Amino acid sequence: MTTMTDTRFREFKMPDVGEGLTEAEILKWYVKAGDTVSDGQVVCEVETAKAAVELPIPYDGVVHELRFPEGTTVDVGQVIISVDIAPGSAPAEAPAAEAAAPVAEPAADAAQPEGRQPVLVGYGVAASSTKRRARKGAEAPSASAAAGAPAAPAAPAVPAQESAAPAGTYYGSPAAAAVQAEMNGYSAPAAGTKPLAKPPVRKLAKDLGVDLATVTPSGPDGIITREDVHAAVAPAPEAAPVSRETTPAAPAPVQAAPVAGARETRIPVKGVRKATAAAMVGSAFTAPHVTEFVTVDVTRTMKLVEELKSDKDMQGLRVNPLLLIAKALLVAIKRNPEVNAAWDEAAQEIVLKHYVNLGIAAATPRGLIVPNIKDAHDKTLPELASALGELVSTAREGKTTPAAMQGGTVTITNVGVFGVDTGTPILNPGESAILAVGAIKLQPWVHKGKVKPRQVMTLALSFDHRLVDGELGSKVLADVAAVLEQPKRLITWA
Repeated sequence: MTTMTDTRFREFKMPDVGEGLTEAEILKWYVKAGDTVSDGQVVCEVETAKAAVELPIPYDGVVHELRFPEGTTVDVGQVIISVDIAPGSAPAEAPAAEAAAPVAEPAADAAQPEGRQPVLVGYGVAASSTKRRARKGAEAPSASAAAGAPAAPAAPAVPAQESAAPAGTYYGSPAAAAVQAEMNGYSAPAAGTKPLAKPPVRKLAKDLGVDLATVTPSGPDGIITREDVHAAVAPAPEAAPVSRETTPAAPAPVQAAPVAGARETRIPVKGVRKATAAAMVGSAFTAPHVTEFVTVDVTRTMKLVEELKSDKDMQGLRVNPLLLIAKALLVAIKRNPEVNAAWDEAAQEIVLKHYVNLGIAAATPRGLIVPNIKDAHDKTLPELASALGELVSTAREGKTTPAAMQGGTVTITNVGVFGVDTGTPILNPGESAILAVGAIKLQPWVHKGKVKPRQVMTLALSFDHRLVDGELGSKVLADVAAVLEQPKRLITWA
């Protein structure tokens, strides 16, 4: 690893882009050594145990070095790229390690100067400098200088463990950010005013699903910084925390090119697949699962779907059976609120949730993930349809943020799209129930005393038997089926 000897260089470290993540894989670099970058520009895409995330650089300047090649798994806190923020100035002293090879065994970071300034959460601190930042669009180094900059290393050595975050970096909830702001002598903007933040910070907040109006600023003159946004993503600490992590239900298999004559193909377990395996094993052997099934005539629901597609209030929205199934589950939860809960092992308590963050399993290029619709219980049918459409389209584009997959309370998995009748889904950790939706098929059914072809489907509800007994689970499943059989109950039971 190159050791910086001039304050004109800035080192960008792998951040914790989720909730307590320890590593991420570099999927793709969008820049190379010698490229000019600007504050807020996306320089790479990384995959964590929760999602693929694009990382913006917080500096203006010229890329000096890429520390790891694509496909490398990097620990949070390790330097992944360095930037020359004053490319037009006199060249800095060439590091000794760089003369020998592009990548060498990492040494301890150079001593920080007395002046320190906080940067992104998880990035440590950067040395302060009296030099002005290079103007955007500053001329890149000459061809000879660019040629001397090392390209992405082919096989970097495994870096040593980084030390704990130095002074000036803080982690945690918005409350922690408020304390930091008070210590720095800053105050939040007055109520009703527009939050102050630079465009790159606004983009970061949008990508992470953070409302800037809820963020406590710690920058000069009440400006919201990147670490303020990251602090707002992290949940506030509780005396007896309940696991709220949502992990994918079942990732799609990675397609590996078979070698001619080979009898086996080995696929590395990392990223989303690794997290899924650990979470599902933990869930299966921690929460006692019970699954119940019901087969229901959904002919009237299918007719209502067709009517809603032509309704002027639903124009431009995604209207399908899943929309009404989601609404039916929300109605059932409202009638049986005890099912929307979590088990607190440390405190030996059942934690009832007075909100529903409805998880929806969605197929993506990297497999199945489970983002959730925040406060789904408060949404009207058009609002729910809009949220569902946005959730699915964002997931298919691979743009789902870690924040969108945190805090789920109940999940729906639609196995019917694959032609499957039903299944026994495994709970997402920290959740009490998951509803599997089977395929809707035309079948003979006794209707009004006669056998007729009707649209029929099977539902399966898995629940944690520590906090949901057979009676409660049966009531929830029966209510969902009753609403789908007679969708007018969406009005009478709402």
